[in-house]
Amino acid sequence: MRNANPITLFKKWYLEAEKAKIPAPETMVLATATRKGIPSARTVLLKDVSEQGFVFFTNYESRKGHELLENPRAALVFFWDKLQKQVRIEGKVELLSPQESDLYFATRARGSQISAWSSPQSKNISNRTVLKKLVQFFEKKFKKQPIPRPEFWGGFRIHPEKMEFWTGKEHRLHDRILYVKRAKIWKISRLAP
Repeated sequence: MRNANPITLFKKWYLEAEKAKIPAPETMVLATATRKGIPSARTVLLKDVSEQGFVFFTNYESRKGHELLENPRAALVFFWDKLQKQVRIEGKVELLSPQESDLYFATRARGSQISAWSSPQSKNISNRTVLKKLVQFFEKKFKKQPIPRPEFWGGFRIHPEKMEFWTGKEHRLHDRILYVKRAKIWKISRLAP
């Protein structure tokens, strides 16, 4: 399993998950924390991975958006049960540039673009009718024209500093390979299961 570059290994495992026809292999758990360290986790979708890091998109005014802006560190977990493989990632977080967020937003389905405008994500609403009315409002507002990206919506990139690759083994003697980045070099070690 050893590979000098954990991003290369991640991409290899991700392709294995796709070939195994695992539903939504891009699904990842994102863990954030407030400035005071109160944790929170939820599922989001990976939209890009490169040497720079792991990218996802959201509403900046959501709970995760607020937490990432006030405490720009996060953890990710990918688990592909059928393959008995898991990847854990920890690192610093940065906002994508407006241009990067614009490029991705333009590729989204029109309905998803309307939803980005319509949902006051993580805020209390009285019922679903509120959402339906907001959708109707924005559908009318942007009728027959391209929908611009809302300023309150965009991407985050997690720059990995630690990546752990876990493989399930018999009798719970799992493989755990840890990569830790020090001065741009990945140090590799093995952890007990």
